[in-house]
Amino acid sequence: MNFDFSALLLLLSVISGLIWAVDAWFLAPRRAAGTPQTAEDKEPVEGPAVAPAPQEPLLVEYARSFFPIFLIVLILRAFIVEPFRIPSASMMPTLLIGDFILVNKY
Repeated sequence: MNFDFSALLLLLSVISGLIWAVDAWFLAPRRAAGTPQTAEDKEPVEGPAVAPAPQEPLLVEYARSFFPIFLIVLILRAFIVEPFRIPSASMMPTLLIGDFILVNKY
């Protein structure tokens, strides 16, 4: 099985960034404006008008939290260092089978 971790990081970065951007540009202003959703919400309430803070959806909260992490790990692995495991004895006696190394890409 050939698993491409860099492609997975890129996909997760793009998806979480898009979710965050769509919410920030389109959905958050609607929540902040407090547009009523039902007929009961349109009725005035007696007393001081204190609007509750609009709650951010869980998916958006996770996307906003994980996007910087995915992006930092992607940049680190793509441009700075990448971990490798030595699969064969071709580099003996310096590196043994199963050794872990960090390759400097700079």
